[in-house]
Amino acid sequence: MPKILLIDDDPAFCLMLKAFLQRQQYEVETAYTANDGLQALKSSSFDLVLTDFRLPDKDGLELLPQIRVLSEDLPVILMTHYADIRTAVRAIKMGAFEYITKPINPDETLLVVQNALSKKTAPAKAAAPAAVVGGFQFVRGQSPQASQIEEFISLVAPTNLSVIIEGESGTGKEYVASMIHRSSKRADKPFVAIDCGALSKELAGSELFGYVKGAFTGAMKDKQGQFEAAEGGTLFLDEIGNLPYEVQVKLLRALQERKVRKVGSTTDLDVDVRVLAATNEDLQQAVANGQFREDLYHRLNEFKINIPPLRERDGDVLLFARHFLQQANKDLERNVAGFEDEVEEAMENYNWPGNLRELRNVVKRAVLLAKTNQVTLQELPKEIVDFKPEPEEVVPAHTVIPQPITADIDLKSLNERNERELIVQMLERVKYNKSKAARLLKIDRKTLYNKLKLYNIEA
Repeated sequence: MPKILLIDDDPAFCLMLKAFLQRQQYEVETAYTANDGLQALKSSSFDLVLTDFRLPDKDGLELLPQIRVLSEDLPVILMTHYADIRTAVRAIKMGAFEYITKPINPDETLLVVQNALSKKTAPAKAAAPAAVVGGFQFVRGQSPQASQIEEFISLVAPTNLSVIIEGESGTGKEYVASMIHRSSKRADKPFVAIDCGALSKELAGSELFGYVKGAFTGAMKDKQGQFEAAEGGTLFLDEIGNLPYEVQVKLLRALQERKVRKVGSTTDLDVDVRVLAATNEDLQQAVANGQFREDLYHRLNEFKINIPPLRERDGDVLLFARHFLQQANKDLERNVAGFEDEVEEAMENYNWPGNLRELRNVVKRAVLLAKTNQVTLQELPKEIVDFKPEPEEVVPAHTVIPQPITADIDLKSLNERNERELIVQMLERVKYNKSKAARLLKIDRKTLYNKLKLYNIEA
């Protein structure tokens, strides 16, 4: 019988949830504080921890790493109110299995508990080229652009350099940040992510640096800031360009002096945190417009990684699509085997403005709608099926590259030289995106690959 440790400071809630879980054939032990829960973990063995996020002596961000010290693979489910969801998501990025919101739904709770226990007892499988970030699994791409990103990660990860990660929304910036952390000397310390775009001018300072009791109306006790939560590890500031200008000054000081001051405090707190920042806008332009501090930009920009959009990552669309198909099958309890050829062609031709996030959602919807074991065009959104390249991008079929004619060149050789030169020029024009090159040359990808091999073109 699986054994669950339930940690919550509400005795009535504990009694209710314990009775419900016991009816589902689980053994349940309760604790009313985080420290009592840790003591229970030291004295007994459990299969799962179900804990309230806010406890009298600790919150989830403090409790989670201490549980990890006692049991590295013990799944932890957080129970939280809606106001704490953003923080609960950060806890998941630190290794929690999942969170559920209060008031809890019994069926949802039971499903999450069953999933957590099944993950714990599932036999180990061969490692796949994937990583889980923010509760979402990503697979590494195989395009030249993806290989370059991997190279940059391996170079900068062992250092303490601050990094700016640039890329359109949905390209996987947090994944890159997480991989830098995982490959760094700080990998055993927290990885804390915060969305600067969700922070108001009033809340940004207290969220990043914390506050002391009495700092303002409603500050009933000291609050830990995200710099403290990431102590010794990595702080990922997503959409850094949205950070209020006034808070940028305090962030610069924290980076330069490695000190933070809580709102309402008169003393500084030493911090050892590596900062990674991400943006989907041009920060240099924001500096020129006076919207972002130039000194902060240069302090953050010790190293820069640019993540190209999905439409420019040759060969990665179908790789990710097949990965998302497997995920969707698992999430939706379906058994869709793959995509029809017309679907794969439509996916490769589409420009994916929403990048990986859009691709994942399209695939999941298609799997849900699929009537057979193959995804057909009927399951794709109309904008993908009907998508056509920009007219001005089409290369005229009669384009010819002039060549000097000599006595030893026949018509066939001349045509082959012209064709080879045209392919090379097109590849250079589209930055070696083979899918785009084939589309603009009005040939299919297979034909392009055959010609690359025929003419010994490396791309």
